[in-house]
This record gives sequence, C-alpha cells and structure tokens, in this order.
Amino acid sequence: MMRFLPWFPAWVLVLASCAKLGLGGHDQPATGTVSFGGTAIPPKIKSAGDGFGTPVASGGNVAKPPVTLNLTPEEDIVFTDPDNPDAKLPELSTILTAPKHGPWEDSETAAKQRASREGKPLLIWFTDSARSPMCKVLAQELFANPDFEKWASEKLVRLRVDANVVVNDANLSLDEKESRIVEIRDYIARMKKTYKALGYPSLFLLNPSGEVIGRYRGYKRGEAEFFWGQLKRGEEVSANAYKDWRAKLESKGYREWQDRKDRKVFAKLTAYTHGTLILIEPDGTRSRTQENKLSDKDQAWIAEQKKLRTLQ
Repeated sequence: MMRFLPWFPAWVLVLASCAKLGLGGHDQPATGTVSFGGTAIPPKIKSAGDGFGTPVASGGNVAKPPVTLNLTPEEDIVFTDPDNPDAKLPELSTILTAPKHGPWEDSETAAKQRASREGKPLLIWFTDSARSPMCKVLAQELFANPDFEKWASEKLVRLRVDANVVVNDANLSLDEKESRIVEIRDYIARMKKTYKALGYPSLFLLNPSGEVIGRYRGYKRGEAEFFWGQLKRGEEVSANAYKDWRAKLESKGYREWQDRKDRKVFAKLTAYTHGTLILIEPDGTRSRTQENKLSDKDQAWIAEQKKLRTLQ
C-alpha cells in the first residue's frame, strides 16, 4: 500500500493552458560590419532610433509584458484513472533519455517537453527549404554561424517545421511512405494554423510554459546581426519570467532532482513508499523512480524529510 507524505498532494495530471503575445517587427536591416558575439546584444538593437522601426523598451521588443507563468490550480487536476493514479507510470530514467534529433527537433511534443524540462525558451522556425530563397539565406547567414550555434545550444530549444516534406526511410513501403507524407503535411498545416504562420520564414519564440512571447516574420539579406539581437532580447524576457515562475513553484514544493548520470528534472514529490518516488513536473508529466537511482544530495534530502516526519 502506498504511503503518502502529508506535505505533498496525491493527485496529478495537469491541464496546461497558454496565452499568446506578440513582439513588434522591424522595417530595415542593420548595416555595416556584422559582428557576432556569444551573449552581447548588438548596440543597434538597444538604441532608440537608427531607422529600425518603433523603438522598444528594455527587456525585448514586446508590445506588452508577457503573461506570468502560472501553475494549474489543484481543483483543475484530475486522474485518468482515479482508482489507480499510479498505474503504468513511466520510469524517470526513460523520460530523461528521450532522444534528441540534432540541433533542431522535428516534433512539437518533444520540443515542448524539452523546453519545459530544461527551462529554456522554444524557437519554432517555419521554413520551406526547397522553395524559399530567404529561408536559405537565413540558414546560411545566421543559423550556420558557429557563434550562433553555440549560443542557441545553450539558450534555446529549437523546432523546425519544414514545408519541404521528404521521407527517406528505406524500411517503409511505397504506400507507407505516402501515408507518412500525408501525416506530416497534416501536422504542418495544424502547426501553421495554431501559430498563424504566414509566409516563410516565420519564427516564434515561446516561454518554457508554451506562451508565445516573440513573433518574427520575414528576413532580409545582411540582417543576421539584427535578427539575432531580437532573439537575444526575447530570450532575456523569457529567462526573467522563468526565474519568477520557478521561484513560485519552489515555494509550493517543487525542486530540482538529479539522477546518478547527472541528468536533472524540476518536479514535485507526490508520493513515497519503500524507496519508490512518484514525481510530477510543472506540465503535468508524472513518472516514478527509485531512491537509489537519485544523486547523493537527493537521497540525503529524502532521509532528512523522513527523519523530520518519523518515517522509515
């Protein structure tokens, strides 16, 4: 029989919602020598004029402050199986070893899970690699730059939605390939409708909770520094909002857990019995793990909590 720690709720499966916000655009590309840097925001982005459209306030080209990230109220949390809420929960180790598909993810679900788990904003790039000249130029001038790649790997989770659908799996029959192409095209159409992506390239920056905080449409040759500067400003806005959101969740019992392979997850303990823990992440993802699979620091924390509550 499960023994629930009295300081944690026993229910889980969060129904998340997200609100969309927009960022202003720009009319003219940056001029002069392009200088890439690891973290600095180009001076032209910080200036009040220079002919780049409407000046923006410090913190990003945001029309209004981003919506504060909120935890779903407990009255909105339900079980899919209320009689056995812990049935068939995935192992935490399985979740943390989810494969990555290079710098750019190709699944919205996987990308959003990574963004939420790693606390990073999600950059979604709508492109047509076969027919859009400006998508090719954007890829060459910015995304292929080693400095940008290093920065983006540290700061962002990236998702590419490419209208050029190609299925090269040799294990699939012709009919299976055709079915797969139809599925991908349906997925792309749904994504374009969800984010109102008009034309190529179109990029959207989302908070780890899924809220849109930046929209960037179109690209002009030679404006890589300016474009990157916009992304940096958006990442700053997201990082500040995430800190506040995480602090609020920590006050509700969420903490960072780490396994023996130094992989981390931000989650709340909802149940513990005989060395088995049930964890819930802010997006509602639930998993189980064993105490002996966690770091020494986590095991010490558990031992302290058990001692405080006279649990064995």
